[in-house]
Amino acid sequence: MRKLNPEPLPRKNRHVLHDVLETASGSIGSKTLTKGDLSQDRSNQERSKRSTSSPGSECDILMEKAEEVLKARIIEGDKEASFLLGQLCFEEISLYLVQGWYEEALVHFYNIKDEDLRALYQLGVIYYDGLGIEENKEKGLECMLKIVCSESPKARHLKSAAAFNVGRAYFEGFGVVHSDEEAERWWLLAADNGNPNASVKAQSALGMLYSSTAHKDLKKAYFWHSEACGNGSLESQGVLGVMYMNGLGVRKNMETAVGCLKRASERGNVYAQGYLVSYYYKRKMFITTVELATRIAHYDDIAMLAKKTDCIPMYIAKGVAIANFYLARCLQLGLGIQHSLTAARIYYAKACNLDAEVSSDLYKEIISGRI
Repeated sequence: MRKLNPEPLPRKNRHVLHDVLETASGSIGSKTLTKGDLSQDRSNQERSKRSTSSPGSECDILMEKAEEVLKARIIEGDKEASFLLGQLCFEEISLYLVQGWYEEALVHFYNIKDEDLRALYQLGVIYYDGLGIEENKEKGLECMLKIVCSESPKARHLKSAAAFNVGRAYFEGFGVVHSDEEAERWWLLAADNGNPNASVKAQSALGMLYSSTAHKDLKKAYFWHSEACGNGSLESQGVLGVMYMNGLGVRKNMETAVGCLKRASERGNVYAQGYLVSYYYKRKMFITTVELATRIAHYDDIAMLAKKTDCIPMYIAKGVAIANFYLARCLQLGLGIQHSLTAARIYYAKACNLDAEVSSDLYKEIISGRI
């Protein structure tokens, strides 16, 4: 878990951006494009391997018009429009991975960083994660600390998210000396005892931290994952399913476990999907095992899945490794699928490459006769 995803800016301005897009859409006589429309348009462009947007597409015409609307507001003295223009670019790069918009977002945020703490926050994310520029962990951390220490009322809704990112820096040892103790301290501050308006990522991260070998406290892990799950964390929902399945920090309850895993799987949690494969196999539901495992085994872009689901890449890799291993076992024994040792070896190797520890544990299960 040494690499974590950043806490995004609290989304209090999404409806404002939507209004800007609606205004732009109306002025060009077009239907209002939804996020799905924009995403699909960008996906089509990515598939054609164009690094910049296609000048004639409906999406790009709309984005250009939205820029015009915001720039006109800036000229009229609308200070909010300066932030929204930067955020418009940032939403593009965050949601659709359009590389060419990074630099523009950076410029807009930098110009107003002293007046708008939201812009300072986004600058911190760009610096820390090297979005379109060479990463600068120290600068990113400095931005987050300024927000945490700010006495401005406008910093109030940003402080929990910023504190999570400070804890992330200590946990990863980037921009500051690694310290699990400092990471824990900052995350406890950010988590605010499970407050749904605090950092849900911090709540989930605490659950992961207390599950680790160095900080083994499964009751605390269960508490924080429960809080995070109740506040919408997809990551923690999958982990809770595994905890109920194995009686970790909570009484074993297969019905609750499977319910958690299914709900998390439906939302895209690959870690939960891997454990569902394990569950189906042990219930001798081999056709279902093979169908689900085959779908998961072909997930090749871990980074893309992490971005899409906002889950930790390491746990996505574990879920894919589990699926590959059980698919290999079914191929080896001819369970729910035609017997093929050649194909089984390929999937066993893929599981080992994805996560050697998971594969080793599952090999021990084979040796002991449990699978």
